[in-house]
Amino acid sequence: MTPMSDARFDVLAVGNAIVDVLSPATDAFLAAEGIAKDAMTLIDEDRARTLYAQMQPGKEASGGSAANTVAGIASLGGKAAYIGKVADDQLGEIFTHDIRTIGVHFDTPPLTDGPATARCLINVTPDAGRSMSTFLGAAALVTEKDVAAGADALQASEIIYLEGYLFDREEAKRGYVAAAEMAAAHKRRTALTLSDVFCVERHRAAFRHLVAHHIDILLANEAEIIALYEASDFDAAMAQVRKDVAIVAVTRSEKGAVIARGDEMVTVAAEPVTQLVDTTGAGDLFAAGFLLGIAQEKPLAEAGRMGAICAAEVISHYGARPEISLKTLAETAGIAFE
Repeated sequence: MTPMSDARFDVLAVGNAIVDVLSPATDAFLAAEGIAKDAMTLIDEDRARTLYAQMQPGKEASGGSAANTVAGIASLGGKAAYIGKVADDQLGEIFTHDIRTIGVHFDTPPLTDGPATARCLINVTPDAGRSMSTFLGAAALVTEKDVAAGADALQASEIIYLEGYLFDREEAKRGYVAAAEMAAAHKRRTALTLSDVFCVERHRAAFRHLVAHHIDILLANEAEIIALYEASDFDAAMAQVRKDVAIVAVTRSEKGAVIARGDEMVTVAAEPVTQLVDTTGAGDLFAAGFLLGIAQEKPLAEAGRMGAICAAEVISHYGARPEISLKTLAETAGIAFE
């Protein structure tokens, strides 16, 4: 679809509104607690309280995959909006304050009767891997009503970005289809991140249908794209996904990323990192630089390089949001955003 120049926002994201708790951990601790290494596991509120009590002192910060992405877009100087659900509680107030303070438009009504605001307990091992135990709480209760409530912002956004993690409930699936259909009706583009290989395996058929019928831009890592198409290898998966979407960007860790649009395919090198501390948010921040580049009609290679620069910044410290101005990093790299 041809982007429209009247957009108020570069990207509007829909996802899980979560407060992250990051803590250093050993592989022995993961084994003792039955935590799947380098994966995201859903837990209930009782388990969240028990695990939190066992973790080492750490850092609390507003998170959620798509929320991290729009935080990155705001840091780049882009215009971003967000649809996500928090409860009317202390963590919900923290999340709302944080996302608005960084300049992201957020006005989804909080949940006043139901589960608490979501939190993700992230145990970071010495190899910088992150093993996530997530209590979704209010975050999982995004519905078509929330999408409808955010219709003005959605219709005024170049790209609507959907977070795969939110796909576990039927209400959210319907909300995603509603968002994609609204985007198409207003000649906007819809992007999806597959989020996690276990998420793909849980919802493969539904994801395949969504991608083939409602998605213009797909973001994934190598394992996720292979799992989505049950392909024999990376090249076979790329051949299949290029039939389904207009643009696909696949990250491959230290190998960088591969981006395709029609007959065009580019490989983007990973940016050098002085110290690898915590890979939490690497894919989210790659998406920030890449999607802002696509929204502003940058060449694929430039959009991909900006994604790599953003990812490199976030893995150099604890936490999934940038600690320095990404706009300054972009300007240093010779990339200017409007």
